[in-house]
Amino acid sequence: MENEIVGAKLPILALRGLVLFPGMTLHFDVGRKASINAVKYALEKNSEIFLVTQRNVDDERPVQTGLYSVGTVACVKQAVRVSSSSNTLRVVLEGLYRASLLEITDYAPYYYGTVKPRRNTPVRTSDEQYEEALIRSAKQRFTEYSDISGKIAPDICIKILESSSAGETADLIAGNIYFPIEEKQHVLSELNPIRRLEYLVVVLQEEIEIISLEDKIQRNVQDRMDKNQNEYYLREQVKAIYEELGEGENPDEERDKYRQMILESKMPEDSKEKMFVEADRLAKMSPSSPDANVIRTYLDKCLALPWGIYTKDNLKLNSVRRTLDRDHYGLKDVKERIVEMLAVRAVAPDIKGQIICLAGPPGVGKTSVAKSIARAMGRKYVRVALGGVHDEAEIRGHRRTYIGAIPGRIANSLIDAGSANPVMLLDEIDKLSGDFRGDPASALLEVLDAEQNNTYVDHYIDLPFDLSKVLFITTANDKYSIPAPLLDRMEIIDLTSYTHEEKFNIAKKHLIPKQMKEHNVKKSNLKITDKALRLIIDGYTKEAGVRNLERQIAKLCRKSDLAIADGNDELITVSEKNIEEYLGPVKFREEKDELKDEVGIVNGLAWTSVGGETLPIEVAVLEGTGKTELTGSLGNVMKESAMTAISLIRSRCERYGVDSSFYKNKDIHIHCPEGAVPKDGPSAGVTMTTAVLSALSGIPVRGNVAMTGEITLRGRVLPIGGLKEKSMAAYRHGMTTVIIPYGNSSDISQIDDEVKKKVKFIPVKTIDEVFDIALKREVKKQKKTTVPPIVKGKSAGRTNAFT
Repeated sequence: MENEIVGAKLPILALRGLVLFPGMTLHFDVGRKASINAVKYALEKNSEIFLVTQRNVDDERPVQTGLYSVGTVACVKQAVRVSSSSNTLRVVLEGLYRASLLEITDYAPYYYGTVKPRRNTPVRTSDEQYEEALIRSAKQRFTEYSDISGKIAPDICIKILESSSAGETADLIAGNIYFPIEEKQHVLSELNPIRRLEYLVVVLQEEIEIISLEDKIQRNVQDRMDKNQNEYYLREQVKAIYEELGEGENPDEERDKYRQMILESKMPEDSKEKMFVEADRLAKMSPSSPDANVIRTYLDKCLALPWGIYTKDNLKLNSVRRTLDRDHYGLKDVKERIVEMLAVRAVAPDIKGQIICLAGPPGVGKTSVAKSIARAMGRKYVRVALGGVHDEAEIRGHRRTYIGAIPGRIANSLIDAGSANPVMLLDEIDKLSGDFRGDPASALLEVLDAEQNNTYVDHYIDLPFDLSKVLFITTANDKYSIPAPLLDRMEIIDLTSYTHEEKFNIAKKHLIPKQMKEHNVKKSNLKITDKALRLIIDGYTKEAGVRNLERQIAKLCRKSDLAIADGNDELITVSEKNIEEYLGPVKFREEKDELKDEVGIVNGLAWTSVGGETLPIEVAVLEGTGKTELTGSLGNVMKESAMTAISLIRSRCERYGVDSSFYKNKDIHIHCPEGAVPKDGPSAGVTMTTAVLSALSGIPVRGNVAMTGEITLRGRVLPIGGLKEKSMAAYRHGMTTVIIPYGNSSDISQIDDEVKKKVKFIPVKTIDEVFDIALKREVKKQKKTTVPPIVKGKSAGRTNAFT
C-alpha cells in the first residue's frame, strides 16, 4: 500500500497540542472549518488523511512554515457531530505510518498537499541483543511510571508490554506518556528505532523522578494541613477548658461586641447584614492571624463612620451675619450667598446640598472663609487638601484585596468630623492631576453631584454612605483649569483682589491682633501707626491677597520679641519715618515716570490666574525696510493682534495723518516687558494699535489711562474677559481712566465700589474713540468712514494666560 501513495496528495489536518504516532488511536474534537472539511473528504473518498502538528497553538490558519515537517498518515475510524447546534466533530483516528510534508497545494476548502512516507532505519544484526535489552529497560521504566502516575489504562499497558520491536515500543510509549510537544515531535521525526527508544528511556527516568518529587510535596502539604487541623482541635479544647474554669475570655466575646456595636449604629439594614457576616468571619479565625487583623481594622473603620449623626444648624441669620462680619472684612458677595443658603435651609430643610466653589487669587481668604462658614452654621469643619493628588484611590479608597488598603480622603474626613453633615473644604481643586493610576477629578464627580452622592461608596468601606447633607466648599485659583463636568456641578463665587482700603482694615482688625497673639506681644510692647501700615501695604507688598502683608507684620512682631528677649520692655512705635529700620528699604516705590505721558508706551491690562496685572506695551519706530519685530514671549494670538493693528493703521494712514509708506521704510519693534513671562490672548489689540499709532505719529499717550479690548481690521473693539481682575490692577497702579469695550458695559456693576470711586470706566465701540481718549492731542482725521455696528448680544470670551 505504501508504494501506491508515494508522492500522493492527501487531505491534511493540523493538530494543536497533539502528536499522533503510528499504531496509536487518538480521540479528539475538530472545530476549524478547514479541518472539518478534510475529515469529511477522507470519509467520503475512503481516503487516508495526513495529521501534522502546528508549531503555534494560537495560529488559526497556519501556513506550511507553521507546521512541523514530519507527521503521521492515519485513517478515520469514526466521526460524529458533537451536537445539532454545533459543527464540531468528534473523531477517532488510527495512526498508520510516518510521512513527510513536501508541499501544501491548497488551503481551502481544506488543506491538501503532497506527502512522502518515512521508513524506519533497519536494525543491524549486531544490534539485536542491545535492542532486546533496551526494550526490557524501557518496559521496566514504563511499568514503574504507570504505577506512580496511575494515569495509564490497563489495555495500553498490556499492549506496550506485548510489543516486540524497538520502533513499535517507542511509538506506543511516546503516545501515552506526558512530555512536551517539541520532544514528542523529536521522537516522531527520529527514524532510527534504537535512538528513538534510548531517548524515551531518558525521558521516562526524568518523569519518574519528577512524579516522585510531586508526591513528596503533596505528602508534606497534607501533613501540614493535618497539623493545622490538629492545632485547631487542641485550641478549641483549651478554650473549653478556660471556659470551664472561668478563666480567660469567651472566644465569641469579640464577635458579640462587634455585633452589639453594629446593632446600635444607625447604618442601613443592608449594611448591617454585611457587617454581621464580617463579624462572624472574625470569630472563626485565629485571633493572631493576619486576616483577622484585616477584618478587625475594617470593622473599626466602618463603625467609626458617623452613621446618622448630624449636628444642628444655626439658622439665626443675624447671628450668622455677625460671625461672618467679625471674621472677615468685605467679601460682600460671599457673605450674601452664605446667608441666602441658610435662609433656604430654614424655609426648605430637605433641600439637597449645594456645592460652592470659591475662586480667586492666593491670599484673599478662601480657606478662612470656609472655616468661618462652619463656625457660623455651628457645623464641624474638615479640610481635604487636593493639591498634587494624582491617584483616584486617594479619593475613593483602596479595595481591601490590596495589602495596607485604607479608606479614601472623603471617608477619613467624615470619621475625623464625627458627623454626617460637616462643612468639608476641598482645597485647591484646580491642582488635581491624573496619571496611569486614574483621574481623581473624575472620582469627585459622584461626590459633588447632589443627585448621586446620597449613596456614595468608598472602595474600602464598600457600603453606601449618604453625603447629601455635607456642605461641600471647594477652592481654586484658576477656575478655567477645573474639568468642565466638575465645574458644572459647582456654583462659582469669585473672590477678587483686595483694595488698599480693604487691606488696611483687614490688617488693622485681623492680622495685627492675630500676629501679636501668636508672638505673645502686648500692646504695651508694639504699636504700628496707620501711616506705617499704609506704607507697608504700598511699599513692601504688591499682591492680590494679604499673605505677604501678614508676613511683614509678623516680622515686626519678631523684632519686638527680640527687644524683649534682650531686656528692653519699652514700647516700640513703628512709623513711616523709622519703618526702614525694621523692614529694610522700601521695595515698591511709586515712580512718577510710570504715569508720565510718553510716545509709543501704552498701559494695557492683563488677566492671570492670580489676579489682574498691568501690561505696558512699548513700540519703537526705526529707519529700515519695513520689518516688524515682536518680543516679550508673546503667544500666537498676541502676534496676530500686532499684525492686525499694523494693517488697521495702514488702511487708514490718510485719516490718522501717518506716512502711507511707513511699512516700506520703517521698522516697527513691539515689546512687552518681563520678557521671560509668556503672554497671550486677544485683549491687547487696542493697546498695541494705540502704541503703534503713537510711535508713528509722535503723539504722546496719557500715562494715567489704561485700556483693554480686542481689535478687528475694521476698527471695532470687541468684548474681553476678566474685566473685574483687570480693573483691580488699574486701581492698584494709580490709573484714573480705563477704556473698555462697549460689550463689557454690563460688567461694570460687578466691579468693587472702591475701584469705581477712583477709576473712570469709558466703554468704546471703535478704535477712533480710543484714540480720542488716550492720545494727548486729537488725531488729525482727513476722512470719515462708516464703521459697521457692533454685534449685539456677543458674550465676553475668556482671555488666555496674560491678556
